[in-house]
Amino acid sequence: MSGRPVAVTAAGAVRGRDDGRVCAWRGIRYAEPPIGRLRWRAPVPAAPWSGVADATTFGPAAPQRPNPAVPLAPPGETAMDEDCLFLNVVRPSAEPPSRRPRPVMVWLHGGAYALGASSQLIYRGDELATSGDVVLVTLNYRLGALGFLDLRSAGDEEADSNVALRDVLLALHWVRDNIHAFGGDPGAVTIFGQSAGAGLITALLASPAAAGLFQRAIAQSPPAGSMYGPERSANVARLFLDRLGVGSDDAAALREVPVERIVDAAAAVYTEIPSEHPGMLAFAPVVGDDILPEAPIRVLSDGRGLPVPLVIGTNRDEATLFRLMRSPLLPIRRAALQRMFQTMQTEQRGGALLPPPQRVMAAYSRKRSSLGVRVATDIAFRMPALWVAAGHSRVAPTHLYRFDFAPPLLRLTGIGASHATDLPYVWGEFGALPRDPSFLLGGRRPAAVVSARMRARWSAYAHDGIPGPGWPRYDEDTRATLVIDAEDRVVPDLDGPLREGWGERVLTLG
Repeated sequence: MSGRPVAVTAAGAVRGRDDGRVCAWRGIRYAEPPIGRLRWRAPVPAAPWSGVADATTFGPAAPQRPNPAVPLAPPGETAMDEDCLFLNVVRPSAEPPSRRPRPVMVWLHGGAYALGASSQLIYRGDELATSGDVVLVTLNYRLGALGFLDLRSAGDEEADSNVALRDVLLALHWVRDNIHAFGGDPGAVTIFGQSAGAGLITALLASPAAAGLFQRAIAQSPPAGSMYGPERSANVARLFLDRLGVGSDDAAALREVPVERIVDAAAAVYTEIPSEHPGMLAFAPVVGDDILPEAPIRVLSDGRGLPVPLVIGTNRDEATLFRLMRSPLLPIRRAALQRMFQTMQTEQRGGALLPPPQRVMAAYSRKRSSLGVRVATDIAFRMPALWVAAGHSRVAPTHLYRFDFAPPLLRLTGIGASHATDLPYVWGEFGALPRDPSFLLGGRRPAAVVSARMRARWSAYAHDGIPGPGWPRYDEDTRATLVIDAEDRVVPDLDGPLREGWGERVLTLG
C-alpha cells in the first residue's frame, strides 16, 4: 500500500498517493456527469470502469463565480466544470492502533449554497486525519441554480427538486458501500459541515431518505431556518428563468443553455433576492418534496428528527464577516432588519406574534459591537441553533457550543469570532488563505493549542460519540454550553437572556 495505494470500489479500482504520513485519493467519481439530460435531475451512480483509475488530483469544482479571497483548489488545479460530482478520501498511512477499521468523517463544505469546493486547501485533511486517526471524506455537490433551483415548481416536469441534497445522499450511499476499501468503518460515520454544509446536515437529520446513512452529526453555524417552501421556490425559479430568457416549458432549451449563462443568471438572482427580501437566500434546500417533506427547523425543534447524536454550535460574532464583506445575505442595517421582521410577522405558523421589540432589545443592553450585527447573528444562526438543540435533545444526545476564540488582530478590529473563523481550528490548517492577516499581531501559539483541542474533541466524537472531556450533554433543564476559547469552559444556560428576549417559539422566514 506504500507509494501508490490502490483501493477497489464497487465501480472499479482507484490509485492514490501515500506520502508516508497520509494516504490520499482525490477526484473519485461518485456520480455520472450531471449534464445534458441529467441537468437538474437526481444524480446517477457512477458507471463501472475497467482498469485502475488515477485518483491523485481533485475533480473540478461546481460552476460558480470565483472569489479571489477563497481559492477553490491548489495552484494549477482550479478547474470548474458542470461535471463536478467527485469526492476525496484521506487516511493516516500507518495501520490503526486498534487494528480495526477507522471511524469515518464526511465533510460538507459551506458557501451559502452557491460557493466553495472540497478541493479548498483548508479542507486538505492531513492534520485532522492523522491527529484524530480517522478516515476523512470530502465531496462536491451541485451549487447555486444547478443544485438548488426548483424548476419543477415553475412547470418543468422533467426536473427533480433538491438535486444538491440528492447528490449528498448519493455520496453517503457511496461511503456506506465503499469506505471499507479505504480502511473506514461504514457503521461509524460522522457527517460534519459548516454554514451551508451544516444547513445540509440539518436537512439530512429531517429527511427520511437519510436514515441509517450516518451515526453522528456535527453542525457548525447552520442556517437551519433558511429553507423555503414551494411558493417561494417557484418565485425564485421564475425570476431565474426571466433572467435567463428561457421558458420553463422548454425543458430541452434549458438543458442546452451554456453553463456560463446559468452561472451569470444565478449570480444576479443571488444578489437580488436578499436585497429585496432581507434574510432570504436565493438558493437553499426546498421544503415539501419526497426528500425534505417538512422544514428542518420545525422537525428538529419539535424533536422529530432522526435520532442521531448531534453536536451543534455557532460563532460568537457570526455577522461581522457579512458586514465586512458588505454581503447582502444578512440584514444588518436598521431598515433591512425592520423589513425582515415585518415579513416574518406575516409568515409565522398559526399567526404567532413576534416577541415585543422592547423585550428583544433588553437582551442586548450590555452586549458588544453594533446592534445590527448582534441581531443578525442571533436570528440567522444562534437562535435557530438553540431551537434545534432543545428539540433534538429530546430524541438523541445533543451537545451545544459557542466558538469565541479570536487572535488579537481580529479582536481589535471588531471582527472577533466571525462566521467561518472556526474552520482553521477544526482542520488544523492555518495559512490556507492568501494574504491572511489574522496573526499579524500574534496569537499563533494559543491558536494552535485551541486547534489541537478542537480537533481532539471532533475526532473523539467520531470515535465514540463523546466530544472530549468536561462537555456535558445539552438538555432543557441545565442547558449546558461549551464555550470554546483560549480555555474551554462550560456555562449553564449561556443564552438565557437571548431565549428570554426572543422567546421559545421558533421563528422563520419563508
